[in-house]
Formats: sequence, C-alpha cells, structure tokens
Amino acid sequence: MKRIFLIGYMGAGKTTAGRELAKELNLDFIDLDHFIQTRFQKTVSQLFSELGENEFRNIESNMLKEVGEFEDVVISTGGGTPCFFDNMAYMNSTGTTIYLKATPEALSARLNTCKEKRPLIRDKNEEELYAFILESLDKREPFYSQAGVIFETEELINRDDIDRYIKQLINVL
Repeated sequence: MKRIFLIGYMGAGKTTAGRELAKELNLDFIDLDHFIQTRFQKTVSQLFSELGENEFRNIESNMLKEVGEFEDVVISTGGGTPCFFDNMAYMNSTGTTIYLKATPEALSARLNTCKEKRPLIRDKNEEELYAFILESLDKREPFYSQAGVIFETEELINRDDIDRYIKQLINVL
C-alpha cells in the first residue's frame, strides 16, 4: 500500500508531477483541489470568496483526511494545505510526503502566466506577486520542510524536464 502526498507552493508542479508519478508507479492520482471542487460543485476560488479562507481551510483539511484514507494513490495538495490544522503531521503519519521546492523567482515566472485562476494572486502585478511569494514562503517553509523528501523542481519547465524529474523522484523513493 502506497500513499504519496505532494506538497509545495502553488506553481511548484504538484499536479503535473503528481499525474506523471502516479502513472509511472501505477497508482491512482488525486488533485485535492479538484476533489474539493467536484464534491462542492464550485471552484476553489468560489469557495474561497463565498466562505472565506478559514472555512475553506476547514473543508480542505476534512477532504485531505478523506482522500488520505485511500490506498495506492498520489495526492497533490493545495499550496496552503500543509500549513493549517494538523495537516502536515497527518500526511507524514499516513504516507510519504514530498516537498516540491522551487525558488521565488521560478515560482513567480510560472505563476505570472496563470494567476487569474488563483484567488490569492489574481490581482497582483509582477512586483506584488514576487513580494507575496517571498512573504508566503517565509510563513510556509517551516511546514513544507517537515516533508519526508525535499525535491528541487527549479528546472521543471517542459515535457522532457518532467520525465527526467519523475525518474529522479522515483529513485529517491
């Protein structure tokens, strides 16, 4: 029985790497945000704005514990998931946690192209986005660094990079 949790900041490649890792290991893949959206029939952005961050984080924690009971699965979490309640301790106690780590520069470059889908950064210009990432990482790093595996994803840019990273990640596991 395998249970792998991918954690890291938004834009680190959790969903992309998670899908590929699951395929290579012949496991199921669950994106926690997608799981929540399917369950509530609303986007994470809608839930965030309608309920507020605190209630969303409560839902997210409950859904994490639900999917955390599944077996033979790779779970991609939201960027904030490890930082609330006992989520990080829960993931460490029920599976293998992998922190996909990237620099603020790399994250900013990746996120600048898709920020309209992300409620926390949607309205930020490039400078504001970079400052937000620095501040957020400063708060989140103590949680992320509790992962069983810390895996650098600095150069995770295209399809060839993904394949190479997945092979490296499988070797680490």
